[in-house]
Amino acid sequence: MNQISASPYRLVGEETGVRRLVDAFYDAMEREPAFARLRAIHAPDLAAMRARLADFLTGWLGGPRVYAERHPGRPCIFSAHTPFAIDADLADQWMACMRGAFADSGTPEPFRALVDPALASLCANLRCDRY
Repeated sequence: MNQISASPYRLVGEETGVRRLVDAFYDAMEREPAFARLRAIHAPDLAAMRARLADFLTGWLGGPRVYAERHPGRPCIFSAHTPFAIDADLADQWMACMRGAFADSGTPEPFRALVDPALASLCANLRCDRY
């Protein structure tokens, strides 16, 4: 398949690649002191968040839309984040953690080039201090 026409979901390696990326993301969040503030807004057990993020990303990246079916009644990404004071620093921590996960999980460069700007935009729109 031509990488230019491949969806980000296919570029990352479909379900296996998404889960590898999500695991690298949460592993870094737990391991790296630089992400302590980001880690602090999450539950002590990250298992449920790992599953939710993997399911969200699966559909968001162009794969099967499994999030709503596996997590009925869960709010959309924006309303799910309203209880948190997401400022520039916290959004930057999230992006730094994800960029590290790109590297740690071995995601291909075409995937990173497509997804990084979109995730950065998503993070910017979740900030409560942007108004």
